[in-house]
Amino acid sequence: MDWVEKSFPELGPTELHGILRLRQRVFVVEQQCVYLDADGHDAHARHLWLPQGSVASPSRELAGALPSALANEPAAYLRILPPGAAYQEPSLGRVITAPEVRGRGLGVELLREGLARAWARYGLVPIRIGAQAHLEGFYGALGFRRASEDYVEDGIRHLEMLIPGG
Repeated sequence: MDWVEKSFPELGPTELHGILRLRQRVFVVEQQCVYLDADGHDAHARHLWLPQGSVASPSRELAGALPSALANEPAAYLRILPPGAAYQEPSLGRVITAPEVRGRGLGVELLREGLARAWARYGLVPIRIGAQAHLEGFYGALGFRRASEDYVEDGIRHLEMLIPGG
């Protein structure tokens, strides 16, 4: 897979627009959650994504091209935050898969790639996430374990989860 990883200053305007568009399309519109996505963490995060063009999709195969609105959008995306940014440990956040490519295992691949890159950058240390509570089983299957009680953030139940280093 052709993963792309960039710091915030390295992002071009089209890349940033695609990332923000996907995050808003899913987290704000699909999940009907009004919240401030621009939380100040993007500037010191590493941004990891798989471009739509790297993923074969039935609609693309039939139409011969991606819809123009999706051409610059990631198929899967997350951001890697350094220790001390959101939590004491390094963390992964804004984990997302585009609706049109769900069900293909990209979420698992995205997390594996994100973990590998975070451990390569920060050492084999624990990594913490703030997960939507209904995804506890998904993250648990990858090795994350509950590290907090449930809490409500932006109207959605969440919990912190931790995966041990390496």
